[in-house]
Amino acid sequence: MGFLKKLDWQLNIAVGLLLAFGLLALASSTQFLIWRQLIWVAVGAAIIFSTSFINFKRLMSYRWVIVVIYLLGISLLLLNLVIGSEAHGNKSWINIGSFKFQASEFAKIGLIVILAKFFSRSHIGIKRFGVIFTSFLYLLLPVFLILLQPDLGTALIFCGIWAGFLFVSGLPKKYVAVALPALILCGLIVWGVGLKDYQRNRIVGLLKPDVDPLGVNYNAIQSKIAIGSAGWFGKGFGQGAQVRLGFLPAAQTDFVYAAFTEEWGLVGATALILAFLWMVWRILVVGTKSHGNFDKFVCIGSALLFVFQFAINIGSTVGFLPVIGVGLPFVSYGGSSLLTSFILIGIIQNIAATTI
Repeated sequence: MGFLKKLDWQLNIAVGLLLAFGLLALASSTQFLIWRQLIWVAVGAAIIFSTSFINFKRLMSYRWVIVVIYLLGISLLLLNLVIGSEAHGNKSWINIGSFKFQASEFAKIGLIVILAKFFSRSHIGIKRFGVIFTSFLYLLLPVFLILLQPDLGTALIFCGIWAGFLFVSGLPKKYVAVALPALILCGLIVWGVGLKDYQRNRIVGLLKPDVDPLGVNYNAIQSKIAIGSAGWFGKGFGQGAQVRLGFLPAAQTDFVYAAFTEEWGLVGATALILAFLWMVWRILVVGTKSHGNFDKFVCIGSALLFVFQFAINIGSTVGFLPVIGVGLPFVSYGGSSLLTSFILIGIIQNIAATTI
């Protein structure tokens, strides 16, 4: 059992705290979903434990393994377009009997590992346009398939991961200056032909928060009411009026932070944020201490994924960003997201156990 001592237990504790906060929020609002979430937590713990026995470095030294993981994610996205079920305007779920999963969640792992492999060898040539363009091709296909669902939030996260890899690889500032006009043009094209009406309305609602309080801005308004009424210590477990009376929508997923804050106050919300920052910090520590570039980039890519999901979720909860359906890592209810997050943590723990 010596390998257990080599795991980053600070990372495990941080993840455990986030899971505990999420389970508290679920237990307060629904007894049914918490049992499902507990099953996923048990599966995730088994993943972290089992990955410690895998020779991750040797496995990932074979390029075909990484390509297979990436293509598996692409295949699931294609399958989703054919047989996926629609929910809240997005065709994002594949149903197999009573079990359903979100294909884009598993595609995140494929994108991270293939970009990590690419940049671990090519980051020294980041000044060459060919290197940047090749990395963009890895991004292009999954983002295109995700936009067809359409899932703008996940597509933005994919783009953020790719941009983060470019940044840490030392992308010259002049390239950034050239890319900005292109990004603006792409944004205008997506606005004109790539977004559905309800997606445009959400963005317009962000700029006009007092407009249509019973329609497009309803979710954000109820979320801010829940947070604003919490005080320092909240209303107590099971006493959140916004959740109990059904005013706060998606209290277990998109707005779990608002639901948690209403009951546990500013103190509880701060503890949640600190636990998340602790988790990201430990991921980066593992990456810093690892010996191989590929390991470092896997840790960076995982940290970028968690940070973007966290920022988008919290930003939409407090009204700084439009609501685009991104959950809070390890806190929001959802088997697909939780399983993906646990797989990444398992990989990072494997890196920690074999390099630190």
